[in-house]
Amino acid sequence: MTKIKIQLQSKEFVLICYVYRSEKKQGAYLYLARGKSLEDVPEELMSTLGSCVQVMQLNLAKRNKLASQNIEQVKENLVAQGYHLQLPPKISTDVINYGA
Repeated sequence: MTKIKIQLQSKEFVLICYVYRSEKKQGAYLYLARGKSLEDVPEELMSTLGSCVQVMQLNLAKRNKLASQNIEQVKENLVAQGYHLQLPPKISTDVINYGA
């Protein structure tokens, strides 16, 4: 019984996350688990994103979906690696060439 409580507590710990917007890569957002900092993100990823600005705090325990991300995948990434990267959607060339 105690083991289950510990797992639930640690899972709740990462359900609070902070969302950062990349200043360098338009449309890219980085979700960080509570207790993690930008210094915990791999250096290669941070060099791609450039400086990041915190734009919001989310309690994922109180949500069952996100606007453009699979919430279960976000939670899994936060638990496994402490962060989740959201990249902008790719624009289809069919949309660009429509009516041309």
